[in-house]
Amino acid sequence: MAAAGTAAVLLLAGCSSGGSSAPHATATTAGTATTTGTVSPGAAPSGTAATSAAAPGAGPSAAPAKGTAKVVGTVATGLRAPWGIALLPDDALLVASRDDGRISRVDLRTHKVTPVGTVPGVEHTQGGENGLLGLALSPDFGADHFVYAYHSTASDNRVVRMAYTPSRGRGELLGAPDTILRGIPTGTLHNGGRIAFGPDGMLYVGTGETGKRELAQDLRSPAGKILRMTPDGKAPKDNPTPGSLVFSPGHRNVQGLAWDAAGHLWASEFGQDRWDELNFIQPGKNYGWPVVEGIAHRKGFVDPIEQWHPDVASPSGIAYAAGSIWMAGLRGERLWRVPLDGTRPAAAPQAFFTHTYGRLRTVVALDDHTLLLTTSNTDDRGTPKPGDDRILRVDVT
Repeated sequence: MAAAGTAAVLLLAGCSSGGSSAPHATATTAGTATTTGTVSPGAAPSGTAATSAAAPGAGPSAAPAKGTAKVVGTVATGLRAPWGIALLPDDALLVASRDDGRISRVDLRTHKVTPVGTVPGVEHTQGGENGLLGLALSPDFGADHFVYAYHSTASDNRVVRMAYTPSRGRGELLGAPDTILRGIPTGTLHNGGRIAFGPDGMLYVGTGETGKRELAQDLRSPAGKILRMTPDGKAPKDNPTPGSLVFSPGHRNVQGLAWDAAGHLWASEFGQDRWDELNFIQPGKNYGWPVVEGIAHRKGFVDPIEQWHPDVASPSGIAYAAGSIWMAGLRGERLWRVPLDGTRPAAAPQAFFTHTYGRLRTVVALDDHTLLLTTSNTDDRGTPKPGDDRILRVDVT
């Protein structure tokens, strides 16, 4: 297997949060709740992203202002801190458990959960955000069977890849990890961790600044960035800065990455005390942290297209479906829908499942109208019921 490359970095940084006040979501029937999101009349106070960034008029390809989200089933229960999810080609998922480093296979038809292996060297601090985080399948998974993972060790965060072999009749096998990127700073907080392959076949990695704010603007550090690399962990020739993995700097803690139908990259970001964000990511642009947080209209930095107060968001995973970005909220305990008109919001954000399922971590699109949504209640700083996190199936329009 290819040897690992150490983090190469260059660029500037800057970014922050986005939002509006929390629209209220009503719920019926606990367990398999059907919910209807509503947009509060006061959801976009002056100065919020919904006011300053929303499209003045919906274009012909814009998503409608209002959509729906309905939980139609539970895919798996009894999970412990599920974080990363990778869709297998055989109606199954690979799911990463943050705290114990375990990867499990979840059958979407039978709902059976089968452990397939544990990633060695994973470090999780009780009450912390470090551990086994994002998962992604190789673009050539049918040929190479590689599964990529982002995880914390005692000394750093790193990206590894492992061969995954479904062994008929003898269970699944997870091979030893091959490190393709090491040296990403680690800490109890702000480890980032989302990884995803883009339409271009490159691997994108969201990192955090581990509470050391200055790292987000330090072009020598991979912390507080979105990184872009080849499947072997090397800097692509068309990255913004030659020889650097940095795609965009100035991030506080990126835990959500998704591409829309036009190939635009979107990222969610934890703010500090003022604004969480949804950002449209452009190569080489600076997203501002810690110089600015949220919409600042400051030269040299890119404003988010939406911003929220952390108590209604604290965003982690995002997905694109039905013309919208769907964003999971941890502290906010809700699923946000941001309808898009190109690279702008078509209308104010909508909230679903508010305080119905607790903290929400990861969103994955099965198709254009079906999402998988994980809870994150096995969190030492959050809701109780350890070991009882679940994956929900959600129909959206």
